[in-house]
Amino acid sequence: MAQMIASLQTTREILKRHGMQPQKKLGQHFLVEPHMVQRIVDAAEIGPRDVVVEIGPGIGTMTQFLAQRAALVVAVELDRRLLAVLKDTLGAYPNVRVAHGDILQVNLDRLVQDQLARESRNPVPYRVVANLPYYITTPIIMYLLEEKFAVSSMVLMVQREVARRIVAQPGSKDYGALSVGVQYRTRARQVLDVPPGAFWPPPEVHSAVIRLDRREQPAVHVPDEKLFFAVVRAAFGQRRKTVHNALSSGGLGPSREQWLDILHRAGENPQARGEQIGLAGYAAICRELWEWRLRYHTCR
Repeated sequence: MAQMIASLQTTREILKRHGMQPQKKLGQHFLVEPHMVQRIVDAAEIGPRDVVVEIGPGIGTMTQFLAQRAALVVAVELDRRLLAVLKDTLGAYPNVRVAHGDILQVNLDRLVQDQLARESRNPVPYRVVANLPYYITTPIIMYLLEEKFAVSSMVLMVQREVARRIVAQPGSKDYGALSVGVQYRTRARQVLDVPPGAFWPPPEVHSAVIRLDRREQPAVHVPDEKLFFAVVRAAFGQRRKTVHNALSSGGLGPSREQWLDILHRAGENPQARGEQIGLAGYAAICRELWEWRLRYHTCR
């Protein structure tokens, strides 16, 4: 039985053995509470046939728990210095593969399929589990979703404020473009709060764990996803403005008068704020804008 990594003493010993210190610029805060790691892994609902991608395994704290449940764990680590550490701490787990790379430049489907092919296994959807660096959380989440990788679910540790924004509903102060973007493609829920004391060194902010389950189809139908998200970004680009004023200055084409007509056709109040409109409302606005563009180009 390998030594449990998830403790303050063991974490310090491992880093000292390899002559390392946590790198603040890389957002390195290591989990040192085993019951908290257990709860995160429990939230991922991993079975013995599952393939898991872990982003940022660090010294292998959560990887160890994942390896005890999953068929295969593919861990992607940016800090090259940690590769030797992971070889040391995870040597007892033959079902762990460690890859060096920047997650924003890694094709996860290809990485997983390459690993499965080496073992003569068929490609399967996989789960993602990660303690994300807080300074780059949103780009990572949106990359994983927009690239449409074969990810069935994600369990992610993020800053608590970001978690609230992701799961927020229309009408709340936390609801915004990130809420729409994530909820369009997934069913999102917050599953766990994590205090700073669960980490070493402790971060200056509270953390939370969210679970994102990929929808088979997006939550709403839109004629053009790029146009849909352009509408969403414009609506939230100036939160103090009404949706009519925000969209009118969003550079999407229609005049102020034409935007009034589009909003009325979509069944939305032009005086509403962006945070008061749900996914269905933004989809309706997108469809009406799409139709306006078709009419506009036809008439020219």
